[in-house]
Amino acid sequence: MTTAPHVALRPAGAGTHPAPVGREELLARLERALHTRGRALLTGPAGVGKTEVALAAAARAEARGETVLWLASLPSDREIPGASAAALVASVAATAAPPGSGSVRPEPSDAPVPGAPAPVLPALGSPRAPADRAAAPHPAPAPVAGGTGAHAAGAHGTDPYATGAYATGPYTTGVFASGVFDELPGPQRTAVAMLCREAPIDADGWDPIALRLGIAQILRTLTCRGPVLLVVDGVQHVDPDSADLLRFALHLAPPALRVVAVETPEPYGEARDPYGEPHRSEDPHASHLWVPSEADVLRVPPLHADEIAELLIHHRLPSRMAGRIHRASGGNPRLALAVGRSLADARTPVHHAEALTLSGRARDLARQLLGAAPPAVRETLLLAALALRPSATLVRRAGRPNAEADLAAAERADLVSLAEDGSVTFTAGLLPSTLVHDACWAERSAGHAALAEVVDDPVEAVRHRALATDSPDEELAAEVAAAADLARRRGNSALAAELALLAAESTPGRHGTRRIARLVDAAEEAARAARADLAMRAATDLLARDAVPADRVRARLAVLDTAGQGLTGLDEMYVHAMEDSEGDTALRAAVQLRLALKYVLADGDPHRSRTAAVESAALAASMGDPRTAAQALTVQARMERALGSPDADAVLDRARALELAERPLGIRNAAQILTIRHALFDDRLVEARDELGALLPLVQRRGSVEDAIELFRTLAEIESRIGPCSAALAHAGQSLALTLEAGLSPGPAWYALALAETAGGSFARAASYARRSAQASEEEGDRVFLSRSRYALGRVQLVNGDVAAALETLRRVQADERAQSTVDPSMLRWHEELAEALLANDAADEALALLAEVRPVAERLGRSTVLLGCDRAYALCLAAEGRTDEAAELLTRTAGEFGRAGLPLERGRALIALARVERRRRRRSAAQSALHEAASVFERAGAAPWLALAGETPAGEGPAGGPGGEETAPALSSLTEAELRLARLVGQGASNQEAAAKLYLSVKTVEARLTRIYQKLDVRSRAQLATALRP
Repeated sequence: MTTAPHVALRPAGAGTHPAPVGREELLARLERALHTRGRALLTGPAGVGKTEVALAAAARAEARGETVLWLASLPSDREIPGASAAALVASVAATAAPPGSGSVRPEPSDAPVPGAPAPVLPALGSPRAPADRAAAPHPAPAPVAGGTGAHAAGAHGTDPYATGAYATGPYTTGVFASGVFDELPGPQRTAVAMLCREAPIDADGWDPIALRLGIAQILRTLTCRGPVLLVVDGVQHVDPDSADLLRFALHLAPPALRVVAVETPEPYGEARDPYGEPHRSEDPHASHLWVPSEADVLRVPPLHADEIAELLIHHRLPSRMAGRIHRASGGNPRLALAVGRSLADARTPVHHAEALTLSGRARDLARQLLGAAPPAVRETLLLAALALRPSATLVRRAGRPNAEADLAAAERADLVSLAEDGSVTFTAGLLPSTLVHDACWAERSAGHAALAEVVDDPVEAVRHRALATDSPDEELAAEVAAAADLARRRGNSALAAELALLAAESTPGRHGTRRIARLVDAAEEAARAARADLAMRAATDLLARDAVPADRVRARLAVLDTAGQGLTGLDEMYVHAMEDSEGDTALRAAVQLRLALKYVLADGDPHRSRTAAVESAALAASMGDPRTAAQALTVQARMERALGSPDADAVLDRARALELAERPLGIRNAAQILTIRHALFDDRLVEARDELGALLPLVQRRGSVEDAIELFRTLAEIESRIGPCSAALAHAGQSLALTLEAGLSPGPAWYALALAETAGGSFARAASYARRSAQASEEEGDRVFLSRSRYALGRVQLVNGDVAAALETLRRVQADERAQSTVDPSMLRWHEELAEALLANDAADEALALLAEVRPVAERLGRSTVLLGCDRAYALCLAAEGRTDEAAELLTRTAGEFGRAGLPLERGRALIALARVERRRRRRSAAQSALHEAASVFERAGAAPWLALAGETPAGEGPAGGPGGEETAPALSSLTEAELRLARLVGQGASNQEAAAKLYLSVKTVEARLTRIYQKLDVRSRAQLATALRP
């Protein structure tokens, strides 16, 4: 038995306890159920996080000042009568004990004891409450026997333990030391003492009626002090006697007692009979605390892939493989963390192209889940694990006559889910993997042989026959290779890749050349299917053989093509590919193309990337390879743009012409996608959206998953600037879903979600996604998206007023972009954000210098909307210098230009800046007009967080003075934004330390800034400062 009596989950008054990852909605449902019905049951498989949800609910209750009782039962408790009830009594005693009371109750005295228990409360059924001894002028010592007057004796007469050897035993020590049981009638106290083994048990046992009433009275007494939340964790382990006692007590309990029960169903029962009904006790309510209809049943579901990624980050585990970890764990948090820790503990970092390390704790947890199933169920599950498309019918035909019953039992245990048509899906990929891993060869072979006889698809039949055969066979290998071709024609690239590799592995050693050719084919097929694990298996096998250089290069290129953003750590593979491609112009062109990508993503060197791309395009053209030439020219065009070259568009036109010459459309799309992104950079957003809308359906039907991901991400970026923002959120979500399903790095998709959330969701969620993107990109060594994610984070921090953090983040972006030699300011618009952050941190000169640096580049490249962003930041610099009239005029013009450019969110942001300047000019009506116009713009675009920002009333703003509210205040206009924020805080009574904490500054910085404020406003005290701030 384990208990956590009144665990200090969170200090009282500490505010709302955060919900566990992915459980905010469930926790809200739980609290609503407790509020309306007072009873709730949390149920779900082991490891899904039921206890975490209950802990969060308990912490929130404790923060509200409620009493929390925590009762955690263990499997062994079910065999001990009264174990859970005794633990509950001990929990109540510990909860109610005065602080520092120790284990022995202090002796009574004539004076009230500091911290004594609350006044005694009426017993169940008594007509009135006993006198409050603490209220008497001279309270008499309480009798040791418990109770006074008629309450000193119970239904059976005098309490036999009131005198003699037990007079100082069960009533003055142990659970009775708290004093919370003082007013229980004698028989009830005796029964409770027996239950807790603090008094000898008679031959006849305790009085069951007295014990029932005593437990009920204990809970009622506790609720009279305030609301109580009782959490019973592991309710399925509560012994029948305790369940009966609690059920009676809860039936009589007042509404102030709310109960959460946490249950892990036991589908197999003690007898482990998979063909019978789920386990039921002789008493159908033996382990129930209430009639089922009296409580809401809340099933705790598995986490989504994105939530698994957040969980990994929360536990400081690598999140770059969140998609693959989600598939392995099925969203079970315990399994996901075990897999994540096994990856973190690996001797060398696990690359995307390598199989997950499913060993150690992760595999042991899977074995525990499977081990609870009877052997017959596990045998049935093994057949399902070996099948490609398992179903109850298929498994039954393969030799398991009780397949339906076995699978139903497994479904009750949350090992599988069964569809209406009988198809079987394992809840976690780790489960079938472990079943196959732990089965011996004979079991696997027999299973595949049985399945080969009953499947109705020739492709699957060949697969099973090959897997059932231990000896290589050329005839069989040829059949498998033909099946791989058939799967490819059907569009099932993943199965085609698996079969191609199986064909190679089935090829006899005497046909070495044929085996190598099949391995090359398998690696390339795996690359097309984005199956990095299969590509690596094929390449590893091939590189261990005497293959010609061309085959080794093709295998290595396949691995590189499945690496996604994670190109760091593959340097050796690039070196060998370059060596093996010596003398082969076509292969050298392909290797140079991959190097061009590696130089920009992993090394952050666009110059080397451009050089490699130019060489690759020239080599490919010389060999008449338009496909490779188009890809190389696309990379070159991207680098030309980043480096500020005027040749970027011409190079991209050449690439697109080569790409469009291929048929059918939608298969190779790099140049078309880059054309759309250049339109995005130029803010030709309607054009970009239209072209993307025409290309996306073709890519979804014929193209690669990577192209589809990039198109959804680009569409989200476009809609984040022009709206509708709800569509941006949806498309960013689709990009993430595809990314996690493919097992690719989530960094780029999280960046898109950060932008979409900034536009139309929540600034808090935007910051969370930006941080996730930064972490994943850093893990991958992806310098491009590391810089982008930091930009997204810094922008949100700036908008939220966290100017110190924004400055730090945006300075890192500046360092990143300069290290990557990026020239074109339209590709990542950090300059205007950094200028505003510098200004807010009293670095106006540096802000002006930055704007002066970027403006000529934007003018030379014709980046008109970048110039508008610089104008907005420059207007704020003018306002900081006290030139508010010029600032207001420039912001009005800038807002209009943004509107004409079709950028509603930028227009709204300029209007918010205008409102700030108008407030500093004491032109309240003009400020309100600007805010109303901004709100209208944001509402039409669906920009929810910006709409809320426009609707906020600035702190410290009072009624405008003068006629029409147009009175100006030159002194206040001389303050910078940062100085004005500090002045308002101090004017409202904040100390220097409090202001420093609020503004994320040092106390010395606050003191220096206050000195400048006093000088500018000509004041000498805080009182004078507060007066100067009044309108």
